Amino acid sequence: MDEVKVVIAHSERATLRVGDVFLKVDSDPARLDREVEVMALVPVPAPRVLWHKPSVLAISAVPGTVLGRIGTPSTSSPAAWAAAGAVVRELHDAPAPPWPGGGGQGIDELAAKLDEECERLVRDGLLPANLVARNRRVAAAALRPWTPVFTHGDLHITHVFADGDEITGIIDWSEGGQGDALRDLATLTLGHPEHLGDVVAGYGGDVDLDVVRAWWSLRSLLVVRWLAEHGFDPFSPRGEADVLRARM
Repeated sequence: MDEVKVVIAHSERATLRVGDVFLKVDSDPARLDREVEVMALVPVPAPRVLWHKPSVLAISAVPGTVLGRIGTPSTSSPAAWAAAGAVVRELHDAPAPPWPGGGGQGIDELAAKLDEECERLVRDGLLPANLVARNRRVAAAALRPWTPVFTHGDLHITHVFADGDEITGIIDWSEGGQGDALRDLATLTLGHPEHLGDVVAGYGGDVDLDVVRAWWSLRSLLVVRWLAEHGFDPFSPRGEADVLRARM
């Protein structure tokens, strides 16, 4: 009999694996509804929806292993990282859904959210004031007009699977929709700056690396407190806190 493995669990959602089936349980059924809609539109490898009921989604396992993890060096080849960039480009070039994806706030709204989070990080003593201030200045470069494209919205490195040099699938599409292409590239390479060149080579075209790096600061500032409050460790080596320190 297959064991039940907890992949991830916190107060908002949980993912379980039973054999080759993943069960996603979400406190917000609409989020799972949206994920099913997005996966029906994506032009890149993604899990197959097996069944879907309110608050629960069953999907097939994706072959291969994750491209890497935050906190440890990636063992995936430069070619695999480049292949990930090419797959992301294919997604960004596809017709986008009519709804905003993760981080779909307007520039002013995102800036206000960032300022509020920076204030809380300092007030709660999670990060030093000078570290927060420096990264807030770096993050400003990401707060510019962009042309919306079809984005994953939460393209964390553990959401991308590879087999050798081939990308076999991308998972967790609940944040998919219209968004900033460079946010996806930044999220994918967060904590792995040594592979940014590989990803950009596969992605092709002009990529503003300063904006990608600005998104590293912006995303890290926004998630440090949430991660700490939900049982994750943003202070692990190569984690979000280290990403912020690198900007100093």
